[in-house]
Amino acid sequence: MDNKNEILTRHLKNFASLTDQDITESLPLWKPRKIAKGDYFNMQSMVCNDLGLVVKGIFRIFYRDPEGGEEKNLFFFSENQFVVSFRSFISRNPCWYFIEAMEDSEIIFISYRDLNALYERNLNWGKFGRLLAETFFAYAQSRTEEFIFFSHEQRFLRLLEEHPNIVERIPAYHISSFLGITNPSLSRIRKRINR
Repeated sequence: MDNKNEILTRHLKNFASLTDQDITESLPLWKPRKIAKGDYFNMQSMVCNDLGLVVKGIFRIFYRDPEGGEEKNLFFFSENQFVVSFRSFISRNPCWYFIEAMEDSEIIFISYRDLNALYERNLNWGKFGRLLAETFFAYAQSRTEEFIFFSHEQRFLRLLEEHPNIVERIPAYHISSFLGITNPSLSRIRKRINR
């Protein structure tokens, strides 16, 4: 990940309009990390201590039912998105979910402690924190509203808008789990819309 600083700078400017000076101040605090397919960014029952920017790869946030062992996918995060268990990250309480790499992945991450130090000493980084909170609130509310107001097909199309090539990247049963439908139902939807 030779161009870590370039990727990070571009994303931070787009996300929060941070100045070159703001970003330069933060660069030593961001670290690159490779996460192999099947490994975890964060485990259930552990506090999420890092905020990651996905440079390459895709992650799923999922819950495993302790009684039946069934896994339920809640969110996917791919390139140019932040990956974190936000509630755990800000509350410092254990995470209720697993965050797993679905393919060999690369992130650039910053620790809770370092990010909060930036918030304390720089108003622009405080704005970044507010935008981050708004983004994750919007994710959560959109997810809830999709189950109330949208059909399975509409939810699938929205997933494709956010992650255009997800169908080629992860097994269909993960997408079915995310949509709350069976694999045969997903196959019928894909045939109808030719994807």
